[in-house]
Amino acid sequence: MPAPFSRHPSPLHTWTRRFLFVAGGFACGLLLAISVNNVLDVAPSATGEGIPAPAQHTAPPITPQPVSRPESLPQATTYATIPAAPRDVNDRDAPDGTVVHPLRPVPVYRAPGAAPLAMLPAHEISSDTWVPVVAREDGWVQVLLPSRPNGSVGWLSTQDSALAITRTPYRIEVDRAAFRLTLTHDGTTVAAWTVGVGKESAPTPAGRTFVMASLTDRKQAYSPVILPLGIHSTSHETYGGGPGTTGIHTWPDPKVFGTRSSDGCVRVPPDALHRLATEVPLGTPVLIR
Repeated sequence: MPAPFSRHPSPLHTWTRRFLFVAGGFACGLLLAISVNNVLDVAPSATGEGIPAPAQHTAPPITPQPVSRPESLPQATTYATIPAAPRDVNDRDAPDGTVVHPLRPVPVYRAPGAAPLAMLPAHEISSDTWVPVVAREDGWVQVLLPSRPNGSVGWLSTQDSALAITRTPYRIEVDRAAFRLTLTHDGTTVAAWTVGVGKESAPTPAGRTFVMASLTDRKQAYSPVILPLGIHSTSHETYGGGPGTTGIHTWPDPKVFGTRSSDGCVRVPPDALHRLATEVPLGTPVLIR
């Protein structure tokens, strides 16, 4: 089956941009000087080709309210807390793989037609922002947000030409009790590994989330690549001065696999990390059970 977008042989070496992640700190004690590897090689078409169209209605789509002062709204990033954001009410079912990317900052709404509550930037930690769709209405999509509280969602208007839409065939599932990470492609399991998860005092947070970025930190030696997720530690409001973002990475001591040993991150074997980092696009849904 052809991929939904083209990909060069080595995605980890494409679209690389170096930057200083000033805030530092994921939930496992991460990142000061980082380079970002955008695993999506080609910007998807904004037409959403291949994605099922929403149900047809006789009434026109609800028109989004205008944003008079976008600079006054919070940025929906991993650093932000947006108390007004709705919560994901169906956090156990897998999204269908539809992902969206704002070509410029776009408003996030509590509901179709409601007042905007935040702005979703085009870039997250200096990489392109990709978020998964979890619900639809005519002219609108509801997406997972990378902000606190965990499970925050918001509505984006597909009537906005600045919203690119495509689909990822991949999904990552983490079974904390079984210490198992499973990778699926179009619903078929293609790989599975025994992994380490958060210790009892700092558990890996459960729910629906997504692969937010792909990062390299030369100041540490435990993982060549780190995949931060759009979910945060429930035990650390901050970690190392950063927002306590949970991620996927490897670990030099294989004894951690099959144990509760991290501060919330998912520790995976090196071959698992290589496959996830080179094959799985940003925005890919992650289910943590």
